[in-house]
Amino acid sequence: MSFHSELHAAAAYANPEEFSNFKKRIDPKWIDEALQATGTATVRRRRLPAVQVIWLVIGMALFRNRCIEEVAAKLNLCLPGSRGPVVASSAIPQARARIGEEPVRWLFERTGSAWAERSADADRWRGFALYSIDGSSLRVPDSQGNRDFFGGHSGGERGDSGYPLARVVGLMALRSHILKAVRFGPFDGTSEDSLTQELLPDIPDNSLTVLDRNFIKATCLIPIAGNGQNRHWLTKAKKNTRMKVIERVGRGDNIVQLNVSTKARAKIPSLPKHYIARAIRYQRKGYKARTLLTSLLDAKEYPKGEIASLYHERWEIELGYGEIKTDMLERQEAIRSKTPMGVRQEIWGILIAFNMVRLEMEKVAEEARVPPTRISFVTSLHMIRDEMLWCAVASPGAIPKHLKNLRADLQRYVLPPRRGDRSYPRAVKIKISKWPRKKPTTTKSKA
Repeated sequence: MSFHSELHAAAAYANPEEFSNFKKRIDPKWIDEALQATGTATVRRRRLPAVQVIWLVIGMALFRNRCIEEVAAKLNLCLPGSRGPVVASSAIPQARARIGEEPVRWLFERTGSAWAERSADADRWRGFALYSIDGSSLRVPDSQGNRDFFGGHSGGERGDSGYPLARVVGLMALRSHILKAVRFGPFDGTSEDSLTQELLPDIPDNSLTVLDRNFIKATCLIPIAGNGQNRHWLTKAKKNTRMKVIERVGRGDNIVQLNVSTKARAKIPSLPKHYIARAIRYQRKGYKARTLLTSLLDAKEYPKGEIASLYHERWEIELGYGEIKTDMLERQEAIRSKTPMGVRQEIWGILIAFNMVRLEMEKVAEEARVPPTRISFVTSLHMIRDEMLWCAVASPGAIPKHLKNLRADLQRYVLPPRRGDRSYPRAVKIKISKWPRKKPTTTKSKA
């Protein structure tokens, strides 16, 4: 839907709902399906119905600097037609516990798949939709329940991590940052490899998945190319990666054979003893020579120079994680929820909210005629927050003009082109304190 048609739609409402222009990015039928599919739909006339609870969870991610009661008030989440206070504070945790995590997870999976595939299909490279897989982590509140369920990083002599951690692995559309699929679990007892294995079936056909060198594993690379139709991968070789050249196709461009370890074959007995890849060696000015590995074997169809440039887009998924953790969550120590169920529900809400912001950025990029990665995430996030808060107190007739003014000056959204010649040597910005780490304690009751 174009911006002009959105304005007409907003003007047509006699009493437009607060949050409506942002909410309509999600088809209401999807929310109903999420509740029906997970058995959480209800016909009871509650103060905070299930549909509103889902929007509350999404709103929690957008307004990190406000308490949950204020988020509910600002979004005017209440039973349609009700009067007086929006909702009692005690009703919010009860409502969240009532619907659980499954409807929010279902909604993310439904919307993420649809939005990411549509976005990736619109900006292909030589016929391939571009994706990336990478891992990260999220801090969760240091309650005893969260620490028991999620665990954390072991620091050896320096002690365990100050906060429990959730391990996260995502599949992202590379040129729009929209997350297609995500898996997460306890930091203890859940490996990045196991979460990645769960994600592999979500990679669509006719795609190229760009990965970092930590994913050079037969258990990951062979299933990407071997399953589905026309699925390929691209990654960087490690210094100790062993390969045997079996054909030279050009300068610094060879077809190589890599062995599959016995450990990998023990995990997946169907794996072969070795697999074939293409090794591309290149060097950028001011940097050491690097070797890329890919399942794209045809050197004429997929030129060496294009592949080398394409690999550097892998950093986009790191930027996407930064947008979530640094910009949207405002670098706070931990997300809000103090129970494992609440944490899982909140993470799904965070992922939906992030994708909705990125979807709005695509609309702005389309109007500005630039790639989505040229649109400022921070400015877009602020625009959405301002729109939601402003609509809560605005008169209906002023909303179309306000939306027009928000998007009129597209230059404030557009970032300058990326510079490929920048160099940032790795360095520690904040040194670890010499003082002992504050460890969680359990209060023992007196006999």
